[in-house]
Amino acid sequence: MDKIARDEFYRYQFLSNLTVSPDGNQIALTVSRCDPDSNGYISNIWIRKQQQFIQLTGMDRESSFIFEDNQTLLFPACRDEEDRKKAAAHEPYTAYYRISILGGEAIKAFSVPLKAGGIWKLGGSRYLIKAQTDAAIGDFAAMDESQREAVMKERRDNADYEIVDEIPFWSNGGGFTNKLRNTLYLFDSADGSLKPITGRYFTTSSVDVRGDQILYTGEEYTRRPQRKNSVYLYDCTSHQTQCLFENKTFSLRHARWMKDGILVVASENRRHGNNENPYFYRLEDHQLTLLAEYEYSQGSSVGSDCRYGSGSGFEIRDETAYFLTTREDSGHIYRLNGDGQIQPAVQPQGSIDSFALQKESIVMIAMLGQKLQEVYQWDPSSDSLTQISSFNEDVLKDKYVAVPEKVTVASEGVDICGWVLKPKDYDPAKKYPAILDIHGGPKTAYGEIFYHEMQVWANEGYFVFFCNPIGSDGRDNVFADLRGKYGTCDYRNIMDFTDEVLRRYPAIDEKRLGVTGGSYGGFMTNWIIGHTDRFAAAASQRSIANWISFYGVSDIGFTFGPDQQDGNIYDHTEQLWDHSPLKYARNCTTPTLFIHSDEDYRCPMAEGLQMVTALADLGIETRLVYFHGENHELSRSGKPLHRMKRLNEITDWMSAHLK
Repeated sequence: MDKIARDEFYRYQFLSNLTVSPDGNQIALTVSRCDPDSNGYISNIWIRKQQQFIQLTGMDRESSFIFEDNQTLLFPACRDEEDRKKAAAHEPYTAYYRISILGGEAIKAFSVPLKAGGIWKLGGSRYLIKAQTDAAIGDFAAMDESQREAVMKERRDNADYEIVDEIPFWSNGGGFTNKLRNTLYLFDSADGSLKPITGRYFTTSSVDVRGDQILYTGEEYTRRPQRKNSVYLYDCTSHQTQCLFENKTFSLRHARWMKDGILVVASENRRHGNNENPYFYRLEDHQLTLLAEYEYSQGSSVGSDCRYGSGSGFEIRDETAYFLTTREDSGHIYRLNGDGQIQPAVQPQGSIDSFALQKESIVMIAMLGQKLQEVYQWDPSSDSLTQISSFNEDVLKDKYVAVPEKVTVASEGVDICGWVLKPKDYDPAKKYPAILDIHGGPKTAYGEIFYHEMQVWANEGYFVFFCNPIGSDGRDNVFADLRGKYGTCDYRNIMDFTDEVLRRYPAIDEKRLGVTGGSYGGFMTNWIIGHTDRFAAAASQRSIANWISFYGVSDIGFTFGPDQQDGNIYDHTEQLWDHSPLKYARNCTTPTLFIHSDEDYRCPMAEGLQMVTALADLGIETRLVYFHGENHELSRSGKPLHRMKRLNEITDWMSAHLK
């Protein structure tokens, strides 16, 4: 069999935005792939016709869309001279185009002076638009042309500096966000009118539309969000807003119509902190009434570096809610009925990434077995799952794809599950190097799905092993609760798992072990090199080094740090320092590569720089690869050439020290 090349991911097709028409007969989705020539991604809309998927758009920059009706798609695009001029000026502006699913050219429908992020079809010629607005300048859409020109000139004149007077002041993937809000607008395409229905300092989270009623969540703030979204109802006929639930207690995920009532997904975070999995509530008489407890997460958090884009993980039909959930090492669909009963619906081994309800069946984008993403259809009458697409069917044909072999070890009073990939052309009589890969989160999970970087390493002659320590997703709230314990039980889990892998696979040369990971995995890599010398090489990616500095520089630092470390920088400085890898850097003897990006505002550059400075100062072999224009998502959705450079750097570093 042939090897999987390092740049094989250029050929992968990434599926997202799976959507079903109102009548349930049509299926559309976005298909994306890497474009190394432009160092970006190509995205187009596809439709399913006569049992096969056919490309509908061809401009290579079209991804999001909605079904306007059963035969027409509406999507934002930049196609004519006006669109390109506005885009070049970075002016708040979005143009929408219509295209028939029967084919033909897309026709410009309308444009709005907004940086739109979402659109919903209302009755007649009306639409609901969620747009990013700047509260510092007021309502740009309501300004006349001269006022808009003045605003844009001021932006150009002030482009070299930022003003910060609130937190968080930036967000990963979003840049500086000071005073930016998500505002809801009513738009009438018949006369071009725009009416904001949320206030200047209000930021909207979830939205659900039913007829002329808009159900939404969000909060107003001027200095610091409290992350306590309230629930509101806007009536498009009376133009009145009603607060249905003024929230002072709950962390609210979203609110949705459920037959004649409203379903709210929320947690109080009292038992397990900010990572606590939410319960289901009914909203009645301005109060939340518990409908069902659910100790597991919502959404599939099974990791892979072979996705681009997203899709729905929560849908309601009548009085049944369907939702994605991570159970053990797989992403499943469960259902909640109006009586509060929760049952599994679709439970494959692997990950369902998103889904849509189609009449009596469910269509979904999933990674099953060691396949890349495909579209599947579930038939409830036979409980059968059928693959109905072939986007990636041939890309791995005749390639060596290592099959994960499960390993379970008792550690810290629980069973820790993980997997081992054997190297290509494995010979049990030979000795091989091995790489331990640690996931991020920590509240994510590994599973038995395709992971490009791991498959590359297996194809280049490495054993690869990985596990889900305490703090991972897929099990209950208690297992995922790592507050105040970072670097303790989770570290021992990983070391116990490593010991078990070496015991079961004597072909691994224990003197040629490497370790790598990103985000929490980067934190753990930094922790490991300060606590053991058993690894001959390490690659720490987008890491955390110092919980004290992390508090003030990360976009989530002022909430995530105190919550997860169970202490603050004023009263618990010693505790935070005790759990900081930087404290133990002087114990390090492991040659360590650091990967970081200058627009990573989740684990900012200061974290990696502190570690590389400490190791260099101590005389430890180290190297920093620093990416400009990338953020925390470098390994998953970064520019293709940068993703390639990253993988080369890590793989070559391991090769230099382990082979």
